[in-house]
Amino acid sequence: MPILLIDDEEANLAVLRSILGRAGYSNVHTLDDSRHAVERFHRTGADLIVLDYRMPHRDGLEVLAALKPHLPGYLPVLMLTSHERPNLREEALAAGVRDFLTKPVRQNEVLLRIRNLLEARSFHRRLEDENERLESLVKERTFELERSHIETLARLARVAEFRDDQAGRHVWRVARSSEIVAERLGCDPGWCTLLVRAARLHDVGKIAVPDGILLKPGPLTGEESGVVRTHPSVGHRLLSGGSSPLLRLAASVALTHHERWDGAGYPAGLDGEAIPLEGRIVAALDAFDVMTYDRHHQPAVSPARALAELEAKAGTQFDPTVVAAVRAAFDAGELPVEVPDG
Repeated sequence: MPILLIDDEEANLAVLRSILGRAGYSNVHTLDDSRHAVERFHRTGADLIVLDYRMPHRDGLEVLAALKPHLPGYLPVLMLTSHERPNLREEALAAGVRDFLTKPVRQNEVLLRIRNLLEARSFHRRLEDENERLESLVKERTFELERSHIETLARLARVAEFRDDQAGRHVWRVARSSEIVAERLGCDPGWCTLLVRAARLHDVGKIAVPDGILLKPGPLTGEESGVVRTHPSVGHRLLSGGSSPLLRLAASVALTHHERWDGAGYPAGLDGEAIPLEGRIVAALDAFDVMTYDRHHQPAVSPARALAELEAKAGTQFDPTVVAAVRAAFDAGELPVEVPDG
């Protein structure tokens, strides 16, 4: 374990180095200019600092103040002093000094105090390593649980989607398109990556909608429409309660992707920027994708016509800025659309 000795007098350093060397301490470093303490500490990676109090340029307390932001949670400092001004030891202890040696030093006392402090440092290092190992295990287990949770929910989403989309590709197109449009809007790349996974779960609440309603070929009654309108809230309940950013984002998407810019949407009637951006993005792309392939109750239209419909409803149903980004992505050939037969 490296030891750093800081003292402006070379004779003192030589005495300490000799005492430690004879006792078998081979990783000992010395510094006679207190102004370079931080640099030397980083270079040596010291596990113990033996620090003189009375030095030119910076005294021991000033050196310790400079070192403190760079020290780990526990790193012992042994202060050398022959100056017993009132309250010095109290100030030193308050600053982080762990023990004291009075000059002139005695060999046995030096070795005992250094041994005790290094043993304490060794214990803390083992404790830190064990804590890191446990934290790593917890993170790994948490990640595995979260991944399992996401995979289960994704499968639920696909089950729901296969009931309404025989190809089962709707959620994938909406998710990928949402990522593309979010990038067009200048969103953080990490957030865009989360969104592409969260958007896959936007319709997970449809598992609560009976087949007789979800697959009905004709118009829905008012009561049936009310059942369909429960799927955002159901999806939110399925996804909420998780601590990960992904689950929180997915819950928000599920809840808000049927809100409207003018406040006439559901389930909460949010309007404008009160609707989270993720909800506004998925709302536009969900509608765009639904229009571009056959459903039980409506035939597909061309992507160009679907985009024209989005633009006609920009400012009422959809966020105009999001629609403009969809247009830009469409014109650049970036959206994963399917051209309907005929």
